[in-house]
Amino acid sequence: MHIPSLIGHKRDGGSLTAGEIRAVIQAFTRGEMPDYQMSALAMAIYFQGMTPEETTALTEAMLHSGSTLQWAENAPLRVDKHSTGGIGDKTSLILAPLLACDGLWVPMISGRGLGITGGTLDKLESIPGFRTQLSEEEIHGVIEKVGCVMVGQTAGICPADKKLYALRDVTGTVPSIPLITASILSKKLAEGLNRLVLDVKWGSGAFMKTNEEAHQLAQSMVTVGRALGVRSSVRLSEMNEPTGESAGNALEVAECVRCLQGHGPQDLEDIVLDLASAVSISSRSELAEMLRRGDAWRKFQQMVAAQGGKVSALEKMATVHKAPFIAEFKATHSGMLQRMDAGGIGKVVLELGAGRSKAADPVDFAVGCDRIAKTGTEIGGGDVLIRVHARTQTALEHALAVLPQHIDIV
Repeated sequence: MHIPSLIGHKRDGGSLTAGEIRAVIQAFTRGEMPDYQMSALAMAIYFQGMTPEETTALTEAMLHSGSTLQWAENAPLRVDKHSTGGIGDKTSLILAPLLACDGLWVPMISGRGLGITGGTLDKLESIPGFRTQLSEEEIHGVIEKVGCVMVGQTAGICPADKKLYALRDVTGTVPSIPLITASILSKKLAEGLNRLVLDVKWGSGAFMKTNEEAHQLAQSMVTVGRALGVRSSVRLSEMNEPTGESAGNALEVAECVRCLQGHGPQDLEDIVLDLASAVSISSRSELAEMLRRGDAWRKFQQMVAAQGGKVSALEKMATVHKAPFIAEFKATHSGMLQRMDAGGIGKVVLELGAGRSKAADPVDFAVGCDRIAKTGTEIGGGDVLIRVHARTQTALEHALAVLPQHIDIV
């Protein structure tokens, strides 16, 4: 295999065979292919794209670059969802225990936040004691006991994706649909799934800015997932305003607890039920009943306990992590709330310290925004539009100063 020839072939718009792709990924994972050559190939893929066959081959090669979760033949159906991220997107914390109530197994491997998009692992780690890094043996133990587990990627799962994503992040090749597809699906399929639902976001607070871009990514992931034997479906979700009423780690966990207890915001509950019904064996109405009578709440507490978390902290997250400076941002006049820009709110939350600009940055669990008003509602002068939780007075004042740019009342 002459790697420069393969790079040149892809650069010029040619297609690579499954064997060539497999050999490249194996060489890269073993350290036999230098980073500069993989960076060049990633850039060629960014500009020339890949056929569905190539994308499937890349996903499969990355999937088998390490270990995969193995299950007994008589094990329950394994299901999961993947979201492309957004502001206030906290659905995983409700969805996993809800599906486990349905007798399904949910071996959910999640990620951390980067940029304005919050990470599921960061939210979970705001729960005192909660462990997101488990061995494969521990993952199996929690699944068998509870039915759901929410963890980070283990060292053995998809090592090719870890190496390749690190290169893409610093070489400007992240926004490539084939590379995004392979990165997402290699990790999800390593869970040994039977069914997968994809929540693809679009809008100001999402990676994909238009419905058309989101549709292209969704089509790519569904095509590859089905080609590799997993029943895959998709939900396109608009992300022009935050999901639910909060954005920020502990604040979002507190909102999830309310939703699990049957008191969640309607938009959050609707997304959860839509996604759950796509992979469940029960109807949407049956799932709604499980959620509202507290089944999923009890299951969530079991999962938290099984992963070392302090269950008694769940109903007081706002005091476990309380920001020193909290202030309400109020409407100056009456009218209809037309815009609560998700991208802008995400930047405010990031600047408060709830997210990362670089992968190594620490995360402040206490900061963020809550009581976020929903677009389309009538607002009176003096009504609270959003509440800011900050670590310092300076950070609070800055957030309050920039929020008007992201909110319109007409």
